[in-house]
Amino acid sequence: MSTFAYTRFELRRTFRNRRFLIFALGFPLVLYFITAGPNRDEANLNGSGISAPVYFMVGMAAWGTMMSMLSTGARISGERAVGWNRQLRITPLSSRSYLATKIATAYATALLALVTMYVAGAILGVRLDAGRWIEMSVLILIGLIPFAALGILIGHLLSTDSIGPAMGGGVGLLGIVSGIWFPLDKGSFLHDIGEQLPSYWLVQAGHVGIGGDGWPAHGWIVLGVWTVVLGSLAARAYRRDTGRQ
Repeated sequence: MSTFAYTRFELRRTFRNRRFLIFALGFPLVLYFITAGPNRDEANLNGSGISAPVYFMVGMAAWGTMMSMLSTGARISGERAVGWNRQLRITPLSSRSYLATKIATAYATALLALVTMYVAGAILGVRLDAGRWIEMSVLILIGLIPFAALGILIGHLLSTDSIGPAMGGGVGLLGIVSGIWFPLDKGSFLHDIGEQLPSYWLVQAGHVGIGGDGWPAHGWIVLGVWTVVLGSLAARAYRRDTGRQ
């Protein structure tokens, strides 16, 4: 199987998955209109300096894109359960191509989730310069790199029975400590925890949308450290799992 054929197969299989479309696209979309709709005229949500439609648009985009990236783990876990990974290893497809396809598919679904939330934001009156849209999107896509590694990691560690609850509970917890649902007070316990997580900086990309600066050095360091740690663990889990099979 060639890399191109396998990538095309993965994309078609993913976008035909109704469960994915509901949780990665539909669920954040509904939550956005429920939370941002009644507050669409709020220009400074809880003193954050960001309007409610912009803040919740980025928050729900973070939620949807994280789910999109982690859904790679669910697909890998399912493939392991039925022995599909073992079959792929007797084809010309290399391990590098296999992992690259998984990451590319995750980013394709994340982009769809991101565009969906941008359209929803525009419906509620979000208006940004083209440069701000681009800069904010680039930061969000960079912030998803650690989650690509995390998706591969959990896919090779968890079974199909446990990966769903782990993903849902994990993303829900990250949402609380990262400010997806509400701005975190600086200096608070949740804020101090959130600053050490990549999900927090996904939400902070929203500041760019109102003319603020990008991430400070601390944000880049956090993302870099998590990427290295999760990437190393994902590579180790992949080698161990494929070696055992």
